Amino acid sequence: MSANPYSLRAGLLSQAEGILSNRYHQEYEKIRYLCDRQFIDLKTVTWPTPPTSDEIIAEAEKLYKFVQTK
Repeated sequence: MSANPYSLRAGLLSQAEGILSNRYHQEYEKIRYLCDRQFIDLKTVTWPTPPTSDEIIAEAEKLYKFVQTK
């Protein structure tokens, strides 16, 4: 049974958001850990930014291209 196009797109967007959100949180926690242990200077650190809608859509498009390959 194949999924309808809308549910496929919604699923891919959700997956993409999860991938990028996990990546963001991992980077954030790594920097926070390093700051807490004073391995890096809190004043000069570059904090990660949460994923944007455009980044999520781009990631979903990459996933969709994978799904289309045989």
